[in-house]
Amino acid sequence: MSETATGDAPATASTTTDVPQATGYFASESSLPFHAPDFAAIQDGDFQSAIEQGIAQGRAEIAAIANNPAAPTFDNTIVAMEKSGSMLSRVLAVFGQLVGANTNDTLDAADSATSPLLSAYSDDIYLNDTLFQRVKAVYDARATLDLDAEQRMLVETTYADFVHAGALLDPAQKAQLKQMNGRLAELTTEFSQKLTAATDAAAPVFDTAEELDGLTDDQIAAAAALATEKGMPGKYVIALINTTQQPALSVLTNRETRRKLFEASVNRCTNGDEYDTTGLIAEIADLRAKQAALLGKPNYASWVMYDRMVNTPEKAMAFMNSFNPALNDAQKAEAAELQSYARSLGDDITLQPWDWGYYSEKLRKAKYDIDDAQVKPYFQVWNVLENGVFYAANQMYGVTFKRRTDLPVYHPSMRVYDVIDKDGSELGLFYFDPFARSNKQGGAWMSNFVEQSYMTGDKPVIVNTLNIAPPADGQQPLATFDDVTTMFHEFGHALHGFFASQQYPSLSGTNTARDWVEFPSQFNENFATVPAILNHYATHYQTGETIPAELVAKIKAAGQFNQGMNFGETLEAAMLDMSWHRLSPSAGKQDPATFETQAEAAMGLQTTLIPPRYHSSYFRHIFTNGYAAGYYSYIWTKMLAQDGWNWVETHGGVSRANGDHIRATFLGQGHTKPYSVMYNDFTGHDPSPTPLLNDLGLNKGE
Repeated sequence: MSETATGDAPATASTTTDVPQATGYFASESSLPFHAPDFAAIQDGDFQSAIEQGIAQGRAEIAAIANNPAAPTFDNTIVAMEKSGSMLSRVLAVFGQLVGANTNDTLDAADSATSPLLSAYSDDIYLNDTLFQRVKAVYDARATLDLDAEQRMLVETTYADFVHAGALLDPAQKAQLKQMNGRLAELTTEFSQKLTAATDAAAPVFDTAEELDGLTDDQIAAAAALATEKGMPGKYVIALINTTQQPALSVLTNRETRRKLFEASVNRCTNGDEYDTTGLIAEIADLRAKQAALLGKPNYASWVMYDRMVNTPEKAMAFMNSFNPALNDAQKAEAAELQSYARSLGDDITLQPWDWGYYSEKLRKAKYDIDDAQVKPYFQVWNVLENGVFYAANQMYGVTFKRRTDLPVYHPSMRVYDVIDKDGSELGLFYFDPFARSNKQGGAWMSNFVEQSYMTGDKPVIVNTLNIAPPADGQQPLATFDDVTTMFHEFGHALHGFFASQQYPSLSGTNTARDWVEFPSQFNENFATVPAILNHYATHYQTGETIPAELVAKIKAAGQFNQGMNFGETLEAAMLDMSWHRLSPSAGKQDPATFETQAEAAMGLQTTLIPPRYHSSYFRHIFTNGYAAGYYSYIWTKMLAQDGWNWVETHGGVSRANGDHIRATFLGQGHTKPYSVMYNDFTGHDPSPTPLLNDLGLNKGE
């Protein structure tokens, strides 16, 4: 039943329901190592039919479980459900990655056509009362059954998922909920597709290279090439990334160019044109609130947070609000400093959001004598991966990596590696897709092509996807230090998947709550600056020189600089998310611009100069990517990560013993234990915010 679980049809199911035979590539498991997808054999036109066939098979398998005349048991109900839907899981694991990382019109059309079908399929499982009564019978008897800890967790989470999805509703309410779910599936898919298209279409066009002063020659050449690609030879186009602030804003000397770029970013989906998403998000938020009311909750956040470590919106808001006083002071101080600094340079301006990155970068250079041009030559992308990210995993956990070139990929810039455990056994396969392109969603993520499960005998096949600026033809791919941090971050997710050691796919690896799943990834970021690791990968791509100690010191010193912006925009986005999802069902549809203005005013932060990392109209995380009422997770798990790293530093630092302890307490445990138990197993205490406050430079009492 897990979206990426694989396995045969349940052996204990009744034979009265025939499972339809499927055709095409996805009808059987891949014959490649670890059942990795054979991208050479997969056609874009295969997916819609494969998804429809997978749904048909899954429905038949679920019907067999629900209608089994035998009394419900753990094996014939809970385990049988884990084994169901194997073909659909195979299809969606590949389809979801391609839609996000390498989409086209065919894939988008299949996504639009199948998203309501998938919503209906999910409803047909979780709102099936006959099936639920079997699940409830096992749940009610769990104390008397001979179950181990993982089996008990599977029973409890399965039951909770059914109740959460509406299993206790009456038939009329279930029919209403199905209608809502189908409409939400359509809306969120349309939102995602519009946003991807809008981000590409809204890229601002410039007439002259002089307008791009401050960019490097290679960046200007890339802007010219993009313009030519878009049918505008002789002009220049700066591609947008998914966030409000854009990287080029920190170096562009022409203020009008900065303004144009910033406004293109913030207005990409609010121009009343074919890319406008405001009507979609108004309807999504309203429908979610009404959905929560139908399910007996005061708002969507209260409903969706049922399985989290922080399990109520009130707790999440209290946690976030605890940062506001110190953060507001930092934002005011930074704004005043930047305003004064701009005038000291002879720039008679009133600081605006499109100026912040420019003057903060100039001030950072002045204070720390550092910029990306100095740093990037030491961070050649493949070297960072192989001699940094992989090396850290080897030093801490004993795993090794071997590149292989015999497996097909969906884009030629990708690489694939065997992952080998400390005892020499094979852990799985790792795919790396690092570079930005116009048909790739922004941001970075980890996905499983295959989930680990002892039940199915599968080992993990994992992909990390990033959006590092691709190199010009013939040039080396170089990364910013932010890119480096993201590489370590995403590989933390990958380790969470590779170290999975679970029987059941629904509990395996990263199948955890939103406010836990980001903990291993943010924790892994800390390895990037461990001296022995940094010196192993930060070598100049031309000279081979190890990064100078004084440059490392500057990078670290600059780490706390500009936190009013860096931390502030993330916190503001998290609070905006919670504002949308604490709407009462009686509030009705909101005008997004008015609603967002009011929500920002209530934060008590400097949102005019420092807008949220995402405005509502392009906030993909919360309107389509599953982080609704969950964006706070990045802050919560950063607290866990910094407190956890403090444990590492006070217990001897990077060592195989510490790696074994981490793997045994949380990194290899999936969702087999409560999250608070795993954290206490690791550190021996409840999480403390003090290390995070110190890391951000916001703890003035320390």
